[in-house]
Amino acid sequence: MYKEKRNILLSIFLFLQIGAVSMLSKYPEWVDKYYANGIYPELSSFLRAVFGPVPFSVGDLVYLVLILLLCRFMYQLIKNDKRNRWSMVLSFLAALSIVHFFFYLNWGLNYSRSPLRVQMSLPEQQYDPQHLQEVTGRIMDKTRELQVSLSGHDSLAVRMPYDKTEILELTRAGYEALARRFPEFHYSPVSIKKSLFSLPLTYMGFSGYLNPLTGEAQVDHLIPGISFPMTSSHEVAHQLGIASENEANFIGFLAAAHHSDPYFRYSAHLFILRYALFDLQRTDKEAYENYKKKLSPGMLENFRESDAFWKSYENPAEPVFKWFYDHYLKLNQQHDGLQSYNKVMELLLSYEQVHALEFN
Repeated sequence: MYKEKRNILLSIFLFLQIGAVSMLSKYPEWVDKYYANGIYPELSSFLRAVFGPVPFSVGDLVYLVLILLLCRFMYQLIKNDKRNRWSMVLSFLAALSIVHFFFYLNWGLNYSRSPLRVQMSLPEQQYDPQHLQEVTGRIMDKTRELQVSLSGHDSLAVRMPYDKTEILELTRAGYEALARRFPEFHYSPVSIKKSLFSLPLTYMGFSGYLNPLTGEAQVDHLIPGISFPMTSSHEVAHQLGIASENEANFIGFLAAAHHSDPYFRYSAHLFILRYALFDLQRTDKEAYENYKKKLSPGMLENFRESDAFWKSYENPAEPVFKWFYDHYLKLNQQHDGLQSYNKVMELLLSYEQVHALEFN
């Protein structure tokens, strides 16, 4: 009887939580003050201090246990007679209530904070195609300069000289450089790890994720080395409370582009150049074709390697996983869903009006 009453209370608490999260999403200033700049930084630092030193991903193991428990629940729900099903559903809702609570406490309320543009005092502007062309040209020149410098010839692709573990260790330095301009992006302690489930992640079409239950940043260690610095920098942005995918792309780019290591800078510029060209293709096909011709053979080879990697893992289940993640994002204030990744250039153009796009 006690167990049933507890499960009923926890189930009621779940729906109260859902209502509270929905209400808080309407008051981003409150979330900024008391959560994003209050509770969250302390809690996040604590989780990273606890789980960061562990040499493997604790969060991956937590997810594995949760998945196995869910499979066990589904099996028992089908197997048991109908008289026990209500009790089982209550147990499931009670467990979901606990997970939901820690998800939003440990990280999820960041979805309700003010937009990054407001936090960084960036101007809100109309999307200017001419400005996009100018910035794309500058990114193109910088990317080509780095590519030739690192490979020795414009026809050679850049090869990452570090292994994946070394890249994870070096990621912090980009945020240290960025924090000299923007102290709010100071990153310590560190907790970035290669995911134990990199193969499933790849088949799902994802290069990394933040585990909100343990605060660990997980990176798919199978992705091409040239993409790894930018991906790890993106996941650290999530750790710092940047929930929106386009905002995490933007901060990850700034961190990697401010890095003292030229390979990190190349990874960042190659990454952002793809988005700049995507936007040009959408807004001005003639300009897109002109800029596309300026890509050096080495840069094109790096692009092709990344495209070939993801193509080799395409499978019928990938769109299903992306459909779920798209709707997950939309349920959490990211109204553009997966398309929000593509809006990074809007932030970069706004940033460029205030801060020069000059890096090391």
